[in-house]
This record gives sequence, structure tokens and C-alpha cells, in this order.
Amino acid sequence: MAKGEFRYSRTTCTCFERDGLNMKRTDKIHFRWLVGVIVLALTLSACAKGVTRHTNTLKSTPPPLGNIEYHTSVLADELFANFRHTSDRQQYRFAVAGFVPVKSLQHQVNSQHPLMLLGHQLEQGLMTEASRRGFIPQDYKITNDIIIEKTADRVLSRDTQHLKKAGLGIDFYVTGTITEQKNGAIVNARVIHVKTKDVVAAATKFFPDTLFWDKEMVTTRDGMIYRTSAK
Repeated sequence: MAKGEFRYSRTTCTCFERDGLNMKRTDKIHFRWLVGVIVLALTLSACAKGVTRHTNTLKSTPPPLGNIEYHTSVLADELFANFRHTSDRQQYRFAVAGFVPVKSLQHQVNSQHPLMLLGHQLEQGLMTEASRRGFIPQDYKITNDIIIEKTADRVLSRDTQHLKKAGLGIDFYVTGTITEQKNGAIVNARVIHVKTKDVVAAATKFFPDTLFWDKEMVTTRDGMIYRTSAK
């Protein structure tokens, strides 16, 4: 073996340096020990990445106040993920209606619940979320002409005399119910086929009661006044 020549074995890596007739062993590293070090390093690296991902997930959830858009987007993700006709979504027309209390199925004008505007906001928000996902929502409250008033111009109205009387060609309704409970409300959303009344997609999400206002000490429930004790 010449000077500086390396001899390799399966279990050890041995380097011999030959100087004349004398051979001197300069290093010996066991592969098992080396593999163990590599596995340990990879394990620690994976754990560190897992902790980072978990921390980022926790930080990505915004506080409730003023973040109705975030909660609406999460609801829309589940709702439209269950919709079967996603490949030809642009062939259909959607009409998003207001969300109503589950008991009365109509908007309560005198309601004082912190989420009393949630039904209206879900109607507007889901129209935006549907459009973002490539669906085509139709606004059935658009007037036939621009209404010019003394203080403003508008094309939205609840007066049926100003609205289109012919069919809009709507294929699916998007609507749902709101179940009020302590600290918030449960929203049940659904996509309904206009002709068959089949529910083709559905989703459920909890909305905290601090989306529109901060926590209040005094609230009403079923016509009764309740006071929440300070913590």
C-alpha cells in the first residue's frame, strides 16, 4: 500500500499512512456512532420545525373584534369545499340571502344580541367569498336603473318596484340559520338547489359575540336583562 493510501472496510473507515516499513493508524470512526449522530440531528431539526409550525398556527388566529371577515372566510372554506360542482362552477349562478335566527326564521328588528347584525353581514361577506373562489353570485337587490336622490346615487334597493321582475336564472341559494348562545352564536350555512330544494353543501361554525363590539356587562336574553359579573 503506497503512502497516503486509504483502506475501507464495511464496519469501519480506517486510514493508514505508510512510511517505509512502518504503518501508522491515524483515525478510526465507527459508522454506527456516526449514523446515530445524524439521526439525532435530524430528529431535533424535525421537532424544532414542528414547534415553529404550531407557534405560527396559534399566531395566525386574529382576535375576534373587527375580524368578521376572517371567520366568514373559514366558514366559506368548509361550505364551498363540500360543493360538488366545483369543476364547472362558472356555469351556475348563486344568490346569497340573509341568515336568520333559527327559532323565528326572520330578522328580529328589536333584537339586542351582540350579533344582531351577523345575518346581514354573512349575506354580504359570503357573496364576496363566493366571488373570490371563482363562483358567480348574483345580487338580486340591484335596481333596473341608477336611482338619483338628493344626497346620493344608488343601485341597491329593497323596493320591489325598482327591481328586475323577470327570472334571474339563479341555480343555487346560499343561506343559513343563526343559533344564539352564551358568548356567541352557531352559524349553519347551506347551499340549496333552487329547483329540487336539495342541500348540496353545508357548513357549521361558531362566531364569538365580540366580533362587532367589546364584551358588555349587561345583556338581554329572551326579553330578560342579565348582568355579567366582572372577573
